[in-house]
Amino acid sequence: MASQLLLPPNPFTKSVSAKVFFTGDDLTLKRKSNKGTRNSNGFSLRAKAALRSSNHKSSVEIPNQWYNLIADLSVKPPPPLHPKTFEPIKPEDLSHLLPNELIKEEATLERFIDIPEEVLEIYKLWRPTPLIRAKRLEKLLQTPARIYFKYEGGSPAGSHKPNTAVPQAYYNAKEGVKNVVTETGAGQWGSSLAFASSLFGLNCEVWQVANSYHQKPYRRLMMQTWGAKVHPSPSDLTEAGRRILQSDPSSPGSLGIAISEAVEVAARNEDTKYCLGSVLNHVLLHQTVIGEECIKQMEDFGETPDVIIGCTGGGSNFAGLSFPFIREKLKGKMSPVIRAVEPSACPSFTKGVYAYDFGDTAGLTPLMKMHTLGHDFIPDPIHAGAIKFARTEGIIPAPEPTHAIAATIREALRCKETGEAKVILMAMCGHGHFDLTSYDKYFKGELVDLSFSEEKIRESLSKVPHVV
Repeated sequence: MASQLLLPPNPFTKSVSAKVFFTGDDLTLKRKSNKGTRNSNGFSLRAKAALRSSNHKSSVEIPNQWYNLIADLSVKPPPPLHPKTFEPIKPEDLSHLLPNELIKEEATLERFIDIPEEVLEIYKLWRPTPLIRAKRLEKLLQTPARIYFKYEGGSPAGSHKPNTAVPQAYYNAKEGVKNVVTETGAGQWGSSLAFASSLFGLNCEVWQVANSYHQKPYRRLMMQTWGAKVHPSPSDLTEAGRRILQSDPSSPGSLGIAISEAVEVAARNEDTKYCLGSVLNHVLLHQTVIGEECIKQMEDFGETPDVIIGCTGGGSNFAGLSFPFIREKLKGKMSPVIRAVEPSACPSFTKGVYAYDFGDTAGLTPLMKMHTLGHDFIPDPIHAGAIKFARTEGIIPAPEPTHAIAATIREALRCKETGEAKVILMAMCGHGHFDLTSYDKYFKGELVDLSFSEEKIRESLSKVPHVV
């Protein structure tokens, strides 16, 4: 089920002056015609272009700086608050969780941050990533719109998450940290941090949402292959986990619970730091390599996006693509509609409130101003599939971008009705090769559209802290 609304005024939307909607729910070469797309040895131009991309001979280079959107906001985001005092948090309050360099990035007002050479060398394993025109999807939809997607599934972990996992592991190793801990849901982030940790000799421990841990053994095996220890969350290894299991022994877990467990372990061990794959400013700025590459790639195509679409949860995928484009919009160089999409199964934007809340279930993390359904809200472990995209473009999407794909298709069909030849740019954050149980449910007719009752949402929202 889809829902849509115009984001209510807040400091972020005022300062970017962008229409941002929240809805519930090729690398091609220029050529004179659609014919003659194969050369004498049988390779299609598109296949050759993709091959060149995989060999990193693209004309687009990897950015050497990350972009910090906060520097360009006339109204800055509200500060994080201490979980006990509710006062603005100080850098020293984060020192037991994060290395110093990440704390600096979290608070910086610098517009650009240099990417360390060691990180750039690792980025070269998969970056720059391809910008692909979805011509076969356009043809299926019979739309005049031109659809592009920035594909991040070619990284070793199969998603965009290594863009921040690598620098986080680098900064921790540089400061002599021995162990890192984190949480993961579907496993994209956990596998990315396990990969990055293996490159820098860090011990990595992951609390994976229990339902995902049991349903997606291959994600767990990826993490273990890269040397990580993986626990189903809630677990009996932490006070937070034991408390949840006592009240609900069959708890399917949630990201909020898994975060509580990882943060608890980091807080009680001096040689251990916590890593996070979304939400925080340093994570979002690391991901801007996506949008920085994409701006240059769109220029190579001679295109300017009219609509930019990305899925949102913790924001890393959406921010990574959109933030550099927002910068260009603020400069008056373009004026795209920027649309963030969420599942109706976890409708924080469309049914939540904009308020300070904890990022975890136990209330151990700093409070942040966010769109929230309550820090102990537990969504059902249900994901969607995107069959039309897979059967035209050949890529089986991860569960997260399927919501963006659905919104992209709806926008393209509107263009079919109006005759508008809009340029639609979509964030495609990863493949779904280890998420096929969701597709299996879909084919069996067991995947249902889920929306929560207003009563359940009101109950969850009643537990949001009252911050004056």
